[in-house]
Amino acid sequence: MDLARQEAVTWRNRALLLFDRVAMPVAVCDVYGAVLLANPAMAAECGRTPGQLRGRDVLDLFSPREATQVERIAEALRLRRRSRYQVSVRWRAPNGADRFGELTADPVSDTAEDTPALLVMLRVESERVPSPVPAVDQARVTPMETRVLALLAAGATTARAARETGLSADGVTYHLRRLSSRWGASNRTELVARAYALGVLAPGAWPPRAAVG
Repeated sequence: MDLARQEAVTWRNRALLLFDRVAMPVAVCDVYGAVLLANPAMAAECGRTPGQLRGRDVLDLFSPREATQVERIAEALRLRRRSRYQVSVRWRAPNGADRFGELTADPVSDTAEDTPALLVMLRVESERVPSPVPAVDQARVTPMETRVLALLAAGATTARAARETGLSADGVTYHLRRLSSRWGASNRTELVARAYALGVLAPGAWPPRAAVG
């Protein structure tokens, strides 16, 4: 390896070391926005590792607040303009909070003729943590929802629950989907468990029935 190449490798390694240690979230993307390299601070904003961001579209990770901004940038890049571009974005932090900030993209390349990459930096402006739903609101269910839950806890199928309640099968499914969405339940077993945990169904009672409020 000649001296010039050795020096280039040395400086490249130093730059990568600095890149990883920068506290500001930074990534290098291709001209289409696909992540080529991300530092740990950028990955942490998405709850991932730097390697997991590679190949992801940066605008899938950070949603633009104004679509027209992205359209203007895409046109400018198509015309090979080398200005600094800024996009107001929002994203969901690992703690569930909605975060807001600004992506700044600078086209960079070795020569003016080369297709540029984008050096992308994220500036966090604010964060809004969703207000937790009070337990009393989570536990507020209609008599029909309670009846469907009790039948479900007893092992009833959708068809049987429909016969017992006078609903259609689609009607039963509708109530179950609403409850699953409200309680964040991913399946019917978890839905029944939540019903007992929230005091909607009486513990220790068989057949299952509504708890006495």
